Amino acid sequence: MAERAAARLYLSGLCFFLQLLTIVLFATFVRYSPESIDLCSTEPSCSQTDPSPTLGYPRFRDAYVRALLGFGFLLTFLSRYGMGSVADSLLIVAFTIQWAILAQGLFYFSLNGKIHVGAQSMVSVDFCTAAILISTGAVLGRVNPMQMLLMALLEVPLFACNEYILRSLLGVSDSGGSLIIHTFGAYFGLMVSRVLHQPHMDKRKEQQNVGHQPDVFAVVGTICLWVFWPSFASATTDHENAEPWAVLNLYFSLAASTMATFVLSPILYEEGTLQLAQLQDATLASAAVMGMAGEMLSTPFGALTAGFLASQLSLLGSRFLSPILRSRLKIEDTCGVHNVHGMPGVLGTFLGTLLAALATADVYGDRLQRVFPLVADGSRTPSEQAQWQLCGLLITLLLAALGGGLTGALLRVKVLRSPPEKNELDSKVLREFGFSPEPIHSSLSVLVQVDEDGCDGGASSEERGTTA
Repeated sequence: MAERAAARLYLSGLCFFLQLLTIVLFATFVRYSPESIDLCSTEPSCSQTDPSPTLGYPRFRDAYVRALLGFGFLLTFLSRYGMGSVADSLLIVAFTIQWAILAQGLFYFSLNGKIHVGAQSMVSVDFCTAAILISTGAVLGRVNPMQMLLMALLEVPLFACNEYILRSLLGVSDSGGSLIIHTFGAYFGLMVSRVLHQPHMDKRKEQQNVGHQPDVFAVVGTICLWVFWPSFASATTDHENAEPWAVLNLYFSLAASTMATFVLSPILYEEGTLQLAQLQDATLASAAVMGMAGEMLSTPFGALTAGFLASQLSLLGSRFLSPILRSRLKIEDTCGVHNVHGMPGVLGTFLGTLLAALATADVYGDRLQRVFPLVADGSRTPSEQAQWQLCGLLITLLLAALGGGLTGALLRVKVLRSPPEKNELDSKVLREFGFSPEPIHSSLSVLVQVDEDGCDGGASSEERGTTA
């Protein structure tokens, strides 16, 4: 009991320190942005600033509804950890909002030694928040809140650095975040999970306890994603004098991806019963594949095709690839982020690369300046733009792997792991607030069933889990 109390005090102390630190940094550097200042004027590829508050606020609002309700409710599939996972999501969102303003502000919103924030800069912060929540989905149930906070503390600056390299230095077009959000967040979290792997836990098998109430919450989360994700995916695109291609393409992709789930699921699974988790995966996979290509696709049938393929890739990955990742590579993906974010994000990058290589003024007209500004002004040829798009994928994977590996190594430090207490998982406090007093991976033994082939109950689709 004394050790458990000490662990809670560590979390309380860390939260106090981080909040005090951000207050001091905000007082020193952060100011509200005057409406007349265009902070992106020196960055030709920066699309983060919207000078109109009336345009910026709805995007900011929709983005956070999607993050808090969509992501939060999608993490409730572990019934004995469900409400705790929502509490952890709120903790991560609350901290990341503040920390990302400082990290991203150094690259995009700094002027005269100050960081200027507005509605559109908060949309950029939500991009970062989404990536962090994706990463935590890979280790959900196996790390305590203190470790999650430290993971976010280290990941946010690396996310900001990767975003700056891709957008400003390489001129990569990725308005909806196939690379910046989905790919980076998924593979960062997977690398952390791999480093945290504990071999002696492989043989432990416990029945997963999944109730009906978490399923209801997860469905609510999925509906929120359907309603608000198109607005989020188009938050950094130019909305003036143009049809919102990113919005329409994502809706078409969502529809085709959902239909694809009904096509392939009865074939892959013997019971032939469609699971709600598979529909959730389809929603997320279609959003990931449309992140980069959403504003590039000039015809609806392309969005339908991409969404259909993303859903098939996600289902096949959860059925065949997840057991291999667990048994061979020792990567435990609690929420199946590799299937619903990682692989669809990479697929979206390949699609965006192909579209960049084919970009011409005949296809895009006036949109060419907004989608591929360097191609429009003659600085690059379409083939060169495609090469830089592909280069962005390699850089993202490299930074995610290195950053995730270093973060995982830090989280393995003994002092960060709470002592094992066998009966604590049955406590009401744990179920309601999600504070895991067990060491890394121990709590998963009660939450996740590990099959003979290495497949866990927390991976996506067949195994049950889904993350945002």
